[in-house]
Amino acid sequence: MFEFARPPRITFTCAPADKGVIAEPAPAKTAMPAWFKRLPPVDAGAQSPTNNGLTVKRCLPFLDALTVGWILPLAATVRLEVSDGGQTVNAGWDFDREMVSYHPSFQVAGHPFGAGPACKFHNFWTIATPPGWSVMIMPPLNRPNPLFQILSGVVDTDTYRSQIHLPFFMTAQDGLYEIEKGTPIAQIVAFKRSEMIMDVRSETSEEAADRDRILRSTQAGAAWYRQNARAKRA
Repeated sequence: MFEFARPPRITFTCAPADKGVIAEPAPAKTAMPAWFKRLPPVDAGAQSPTNNGLTVKRCLPFLDALTVGWILPLAATVRLEVSDGGQTVNAGWDFDREMVSYHPSFQVAGHPFGAGPACKFHNFWTIATPPGWSVMIMPPLNRPNPLFQILSGVVDTDTYRSQIHLPFFMTAQDGLYEIEKGTPIAQIVAFKRSEMIMDVRSETSEEAADRDRILRSTQAGAAWYRQNARAKRA
């Protein structure tokens, strides 16, 4: 009998007492932002002889970034008060677990986010991946957040099987802000670790011709990318 290879599996686990209480991770494709859902694929009012009126909703690279991996949400609602020109951040929550803590300022001295403290959202999900697989944790792609910016990181979740908390900086002006339970705070993308050699050179005439053909085909319609590039990722 033939045995078909099973796809690799990523697993999110939490304490039994937290299951059904804290917000759960979800595939990024199921957590599309509201503004993107409202955007029409084509803006008829923008169409002209030199503009087909297509919106970013028809841009497959943008869509693929928006939907790749999984969204890690905020476990419970948090209140964050920013004061002193961003230099002070106080957190509060109505939950029986610590939701926000702080890094000592010397750990991030000179960071471009300025004088604000390095905070940390507490995450109660442990991520596990198969041997040889890691995850990249980053701000949700193509989902700008006006209040905070988490820091990106790579974790070898095939060996590190524990909770990963999420350092962040507040970017909002002074004021009191409430971040609701379930708010997307990070995007998780799994990848298989492997070495890749870098090659920098001038293109050959065949490569130049292929590049021009692909560019012209893509400009002629998004269907080319969907049928010839995107479909070959499997």
